[in-house]
Amino acid sequence: MFYLVCFDISDDKARYRAVKVLKGYGYRVQKSVFECPDLTEKRFLKLKDRLERLIDQVTDSVRYYRQCRGCLAELEISGVGEAPRTEDFGAV
Repeated sequence: MFYLVCFDISDDKARYRAVKVLKGYGYRVQKSVFECPDLTEKRFLKLKDRLERLIDQVTDSVRYYRQCRGCLAELEISGVGEAPRTEDFGAV
């Protein structure tokens, strides 16, 4: 499945670690936004667990948006940007 992961992490160290984790699962498209094109349920749960261990549950936020192939086809971009990399995106 394709996931869009967005975060707001206040601590610099925790934010750096979160970025490092997310780079292992997807592509950075904005400072706090990653596209993860081919996550199995198992890989998604592992990613989520790793991020939840890094953040402060009181002040920080991580959001996971699951996207189907049809939703991605409807994507609109204003300004600078490119369509999501879906070459590794498995069947819906």
